[in-house]
Amino acid sequence: MRGRLRVYLGAAPGVGKTYAMLGEGRRRADRGTDVIVGFVETHGRASTAEKLEGLEVLPRRAMVYRGAGFTEMDVEAVIARAPEVALVDELAHTNVPGSACEKRWQDIERLLDAGIDVISTVNVQHLESVNDVVEQITGVPQRETVPDEVVRRADQVELVDMDPDALRRRMAHGNVYPPEKVDAALGNYFRVGNLTALRELALLWLADKVDDQLDRYRADHDIQGTWEARERVVVALTGGPEGDTLIRRASRIADRSKGSHLVAVHITRSDGLTGADPANLARQRALVESLGGNYRQVVGDDIPQALLDFARGVNATQLVLGASRRGRFAQILSRGVGVSTTALSGSIDVHMVTHEGAQGGRRPERLQALTRRRRMAGFLLAVLGMPLICVVLANLRGELSLPSDILMFLVGVVGVALVGGLWPALASAVIGSLLLNYYFTPPIYKFTISDPQNALALVVFLAVGGSVSAVVDLAARRTREAARASADASVLATLSGSVLRGERALTVLLERLRETYGLTTVTLLERPPDTPITPGRQSDPQRWRVVATVGGRPCGSPDDGDTDVQIDDDLSLVLCGPVPSAADRRVLEAFAAQAAVALRQQRLEQEAGQVRPLAEADRMRTALLSAVSHDLRTPLASAKAAVESMRSPDVHWTEEEVGELVDTAAQSLDRLDRLVANLLDMSRLQAGVLGISTQVLALEDVVPRALDDLGSADVRMQIPHELPEVLADPGLLERVLVNLISNALRYDRSAFVTASAHADTVEIRIVDRGPGIAEADRDRVFEPFQRLGDRDNHSGVGLGLALSRGLAEAMGGSIVHEETPGGGVTMIVTLPAHQRDLE
Repeated sequence: MRGRLRVYLGAAPGVGKTYAMLGEGRRRADRGTDVIVGFVETHGRASTAEKLEGLEVLPRRAMVYRGAGFTEMDVEAVIARAPEVALVDELAHTNVPGSACEKRWQDIERLLDAGIDVISTVNVQHLESVNDVVEQITGVPQRETVPDEVVRRADQVELVDMDPDALRRRMAHGNVYPPEKVDAALGNYFRVGNLTALRELALLWLADKVDDQLDRYRADHDIQGTWEARERVVVALTGGPEGDTLIRRASRIADRSKGSHLVAVHITRSDGLTGADPANLARQRALVESLGGNYRQVVGDDIPQALLDFARGVNATQLVLGASRRGRFAQILSRGVGVSTTALSGSIDVHMVTHEGAQGGRRPERLQALTRRRRMAGFLLAVLGMPLICVVLANLRGELSLPSDILMFLVGVVGVALVGGLWPALASAVIGSLLLNYYFTPPIYKFTISDPQNALALVVFLAVGGSVSAVVDLAARRTREAARASADASVLATLSGSVLRGERALTVLLERLRETYGLTTVTLLERPPDTPITPGRQSDPQRWRVVATVGGRPCGSPDDGDTDVQIDDDLSLVLCGPVPSAADRRVLEAFAAQAAVALRQQRLEQEAGQVRPLAEADRMRTALLSAVSHDLRTPLASAKAAVESMRSPDVHWTEEEVGELVDTAAQSLDRLDRLVANLLDMSRLQAGVLGISTQVLALEDVVPRALDDLGSADVRMQIPHELPEVLADPGLLERVLVNLISNALRYDRSAFVTASAHADTVEIRIVDRGPGIAEADRDRVFEPFQRLGDRDNHSGVGLGLALSRGLAEAMGGSIVHEETPGGGVTMIVTLPAHQRDLE
């Protein structure tokens, strides 16, 4: 019998997966189970090594690769030992070349095949499906991966969870990595944002596995009913205008329960023919997604059954339907979708929501099956063809019986149906029945029937003629609907393709529309703000303005075009040229809706571009005003006091005291010089005239120069040699580093500077172990002249952090701060990395 696999899943190294695995192994051993350790990596952690005590550890297999010695799990020894349970760490590990299997999970498969239960561990970043996502988040590629299916097949997966701050504290205490690696790890992979994202990935992956297990259990036990593990609300959409009301009502129902999920579904016929409005469906899909739900489209001919099958498939607990739009007579003939769904729903709660369209029956538009010319030809054939058949059959009266006469007339009805459709065929059937009754049914030349069998024959003739006519008419209608649907799909595919290719959406949409329907001009008009909607004056060009136009001369008002598609109260799409048919109206509305979305997106981008420099200018202006009003006085007052003291005739100063006063004046003037330089630089930043000379720099050259400017300060530096170069101004970057390191040294006698690469950027981290920043003041730390109560007013002017951030942003970088685990502040300078050209 195959063994069972249990996997401990973690979000990051250090959360305690191996510790939990060993704890489970000890519990089983204490219960009398034969447990051995096939492979466990303690990583030098004392608490993990303690858990190994008392467990049987099989010797590892020694291997040599490229002159270096390695050890791997001895799979053959484990199989030969044949324990009940084997503990094997690091499921995604890649074995040393020359091993029997390339991956450790393949070794574990061999143990399972041998009937040995295995307990293993893996981190979420090693799962194949999220490997690229993890690299995008952390900037660190994961070379060792395991297929998701291996972990999904495990009999039990248990999440070892830990709060990111708790994990960082565990690292700061040296419980995960050696002390010399802690700062670099905390500043790189183990940042709070990285750990939070990895934790979310692990939780979501495990939640998907739990859903799979629940679905598999229900399928194995043939459970058709709904299990209300969590609230799922399904709303059915027809593509009608009432869909917005239904979606909002369903969203309110879903919001009543925490953790609920909203799903919208549209059922289409298997033949691909539908009366749904694509513009409405597109708008409603966007609405569902904006409310946090999902949109699905499924195929089914039996609408109630397809709807309930879908609802049960997603384990829905509630179903929202719109009240029927059909008239009362139609509801008498057929129960309708709502009533049928409610009757078959079982444990699913069904909500019937009324809407404006339900007040009176709304007949859907139907395409004419045949052209007007063919219908007229059919009527003409009925009027002339039936008497002609009658004349021919009258001359053959003695040779043909009444059933033969009826069959000949039926052939004529079928011919009329093929030419003219339903109504001409029905007319020919009535004419034929009258002629048969008068000329061929005894007594002839009278509209009476003596034999009941002849009466039955005439009734059957009428029924067959009507049925054949209806079938021919339906087939013709379906053919035209299919052709129309194919044409609409082609147009909409072209429309969506142009948007996905990133072309200028608004003008592209209008040009596509013009080309598709052979129009001369397409104009998007907008009503200016505060313009009242006055009936009878919509043709006034002063009440409209042209937003975009393609083709010939733009239309000034909706009445100037041949066709007008009203998007909303303030937007109208005006077309000049051939008038599209009524059947094309839905595609036109889809174009119009997409044009409105493109217009709004374009304007949002413009507004964002306008607001950004205004906000920056306001921030700089505030900084300058604060500087002038507050910090110019301090160094001036100190220098003036020192000079006036030396000039005072009432005091006789010794040579040493005079030197101290001169030093005080010099220091105050130096501070004033730095402040003025900072103010000038901020003024240049505000005006956008700061001279920046971006160059390719190596941090291992820039950081030491900044440390030299600080004199004999206690600053440790760790800059990897393989770090990519950055793009920055050497003078400005050195000044930023001096400001940040000086700020760190004010609160701690030492500081630590390290750097690391992340995707297309390089991060420089300045770490101190000072008192840190109060949580209430963290958002204000980069505001100019904010001392926040953590230092006196004479140790600096309070402009350094604000200026440093401004200089970093001017070089295309940024500065943020985070709490140093164990106390203190870490300033993070992010700069663009230099991308070397590959030749």
